[in-house]
Amino acid sequence: MIVRLSKTFHFEAAHDLPTFPPDHKCRRLHGHSFRFDVVVEGELDPAKGYLIDYGDIKKAAEPLVKRLDHYYLNEIEGLSNPTSEVLARWLFDRLKPALPQLSAVLVYETCTSSCEYRGR
Repeated sequence: MIVRLSKTFHFEAAHDLPTFPPDHKCRRLHGHSFRFDVVVEGELDPAKGYLIDYGDIKKAAEPLVKRLDHYYLNEIEGLSNPTSEVLARWLFDRLKPALPQLSAVLVYETCTSSCEYRGR
């Protein structure tokens, strides 16, 4: 039986988007209440009855939340142009070593705008 689990995390951060046109509002420094979902997928272990402990997902994601929360994203290595797309890949690449079953990261920049990254 194949299952997919997700766990949601939150952080507050500021950024600007340097590749946007000079007069675009996102080119200016601004902040968001970001949310991201970590999605793992795989074969359920019938002996255990679960795929992975949600605590293991939390353990993998918490250091990243701490690195992002209340920071200026543009100053973090790999995030000089912190679009939702770039941020989703940045998170995925850092989570994958600890979560081999990782299948996607969804980043919500606002309540109505999100990006899903599923790896390379």
